[in-house]
Amino acid sequence: MKKEFIIFMVMAIGILATACSNESEDHESTADHADSGTKELTSEDSRSLNEADESGGEQKDNSIDQPEDDSSEDNAVSQADENAQEDRKVIYTANLRIEVKDYQETVDRIQTQVSERDGYIVESNMHESSEDGSISGRISARIPQDQFREFTQLVEEGSSDVVESSVSGQDVTEEYIDLESRLESKQVVEERLLSFMEQAEETEDLLKISDDLAAVQQEIEEITGRMNYLENKVDLATVTIQIEENDVSISSEEDLNTWEKTKQQFMKSINFLLSAFSGLFIFVAGNLPILIILAIMVIIVFWMIRKQRRDKLEE
Repeated sequence: MKKEFIIFMVMAIGILATACSNESEDHESTADHADSGTKELTSEDSRSLNEADESGGEQKDNSIDQPEDDSSEDNAVSQADENAQEDRKVIYTANLRIEVKDYQETVDRIQTQVSERDGYIVESNMHESSEDGSISGRISARIPQDQFREFTQLVEEGSSDVVESSVSGQDVTEEYIDLESRLESKQVVEERLLSFMEQAEETEDLLKISDDLAAVQQEIEEITGRMNYLENKVDLATVTIQIEENDVSISSEEDLNTWEKTKQQFMKSINFLLSAFSGLFIFVAGNLPILIILAIMVIIVFWMIRKQRRDKLEE
């Protein structure tokens, strides 16, 4: 009986030990699974954080690159505006009216400045006053457009007084672009007519095409001439300068000498009297025959009047 009890106890202990070992293994496997899950979660979280950081960095880079793109766009726009401004064709005209002390010296200086700037004189005239001997004139010059403002400034600085100054501009950009378009279209028509002329076989067709070709070529020449005229006007500005000599000098002590002035005035009076007597003598001597006849007539009329009075008194 005791032996059976002992065997039973040993079996029970073995069963309990086996159950405990299974529970410990299950607990360890559960812990392993939990740890692996935690590790997976941790790796996933770190990966998501890294992705978030990378996206944030990209956003920062994009935000940093954005002003650069905006600045580059602004620079491109400003550059385009500058190019468009440079491509505009404007005809400039300046009109100056100045007073100078020495007319000829001013004219020589202006001509030198014009030649130094590769310009040329279009018109130059001069007039001297008969009253005070002052000189006035006008000069019209063509100056390269990029130098004409400097030229006008130098002319103004070299004068005694600037009475009038004006600068005007005429924008012919649209007209020039229109002429270019017309020229291109006419040249296309010219090429077609030339090709038709090569293919034409009949004389009538050749004559008709020749007439059309001559008309188109004439239009091309007119358009080209107008374009050349505008280019010349744009490249060289026109500057017209009205020059007036106004030499105001202070009298010296010799001019202010009273005795000298008195002598000069006395001599002027003597000369006037001599001129008057000379003129009177010339008049009498030159008209002496007429004066003699007039004197005889006056004497006769006077004698007849006296005779009539005497006759009346005697009666």
